[in-house]
Amino acid sequence: MDSIKHIYRIGHGPSSSHTMGPSRAAELFKNRTTAAVSYKVTLYGSLAATGKGHLTDQAVELMLAPKKVDFVWEPQTFLPRHPNAMKLEAIDAAQNTFDEWTVYSTGGGAITDGTVNELVGKVYPLTHMKDILRWCEENGRHFWEYVHLYEAPGYQDHLAEVWEVMQQSVQRGIENEGVLPGILKLPRKASSYFIRAQSLKDSLKSRSLVFAYALAVSEENASGGKVSTAPTCGSSGVLPAVLYHAKHAHGFSDQKIIKALATAGLIGNIVKENASISGAEVGCQGEIGTACAMASAAVNQLFGGTPQQVEYAAEMGLEHHLGLTCDPIAGLVQVPCIERNAHAAARALDGNMYALLSDGKHFVSFDKIVQTMKATGRDLPSLYKETAEGGLAIFAAVKDHPC
Repeated sequence: MDSIKHIYRIGHGPSSSHTMGPSRAAELFKNRTTAAVSYKVTLYGSLAATGKGHLTDQAVELMLAPKKVDFVWEPQTFLPRHPNAMKLEAIDAAQNTFDEWTVYSTGGGAITDGTVNELVGKVYPLTHMKDILRWCEENGRHFWEYVHLYEAPGYQDHLAEVWEVMQQSVQRGIENEGVLPGILKLPRKASSYFIRAQSLKDSLKSRSLVFAYALAVSEENASGGKVSTAPTCGSSGVLPAVLYHAKHAHGFSDQKIIKALATAGLIGNIVKENASISGAEVGCQGEIGTACAMASAAVNQLFGGTPQQVEYAAEMGLEHHLGLTCDPIAGLVQVPCIERNAHAAARALDGNMYALLSDGKHFVSFDKIVQTMKATGRDLPSLYKETAEGGLAIFAAVKDHPC
């Protein structure tokens, strides 16, 4: 498995697969084609189907500026390696193509060209939960200690930066008001949720603030704000909401939260290695389900959960999102994406409590759930995998929007 640094990528929303990944690909291609006078970019499959709503063209144009960019959209053409594919062509003064590159945005901001993966070097020898859990039991260690053993020096500095970005995105989102960009004209809700929560009794206030925190980050992401993937932009509100709540409601230190981020990153890594975190490949279960598993595991560790209880919390976080479709209205990372972040954050806290009440023993393992999620994602029709061709994208279309 790769470093957990690749689960936590800092950048601008609204989509890690549709903006971060293509932007990175465009940057790399630009650096090797300095003689180009213009570019042609062909987008395929899910990347084309929801690319305009996800601002893919704007992200690529910004990176290739000031050169002219011509886009070709091929939403019905799926290349064999991954649904999010793009071909970049460099055009010379005679209008001839002198270089081209086909690249895939595989989720969480990662890209690959099918030959040499951008993410260099595998750092973890164990890639399944059962093996890592056995290591923890045999050595009397916890998941974060396994991360610490194999990550390169300085990884904690990266996690500290990620945590700072997460806190800032919560704080900005709570303060910002108005309407999110795009044709839905969707009003921001985080600020009003935060204000209304202040008048509630403690138990209701606590849960309402978690909603506000998740909405805050998700709305920042939807408006192109700076966030950290966890594991993607579309699911970036879940883990920050839970950890921000843990710090401000329960007094957990930044040091303990960074250890919780390490464990959460390991959970996300296991899913990414053995299944997928890409909505275009497995639906929203791979994004919001993984985010919920990461948050459940992180908060369970903070509250003293054993490795077995942490594994159980993570398993529940993913299991109860199985089959979740990715069907964004108008191709925007807004409906149902933003609300899903808030609900998944609350579900993560529930999973934590449920696991803490148990002895950690349960019927279905985390590895089995990851395997099931992968198979479920494979069986989902493409119209439910970030193409905006089915589900809510059709039955709750913009023309039916009441506002």
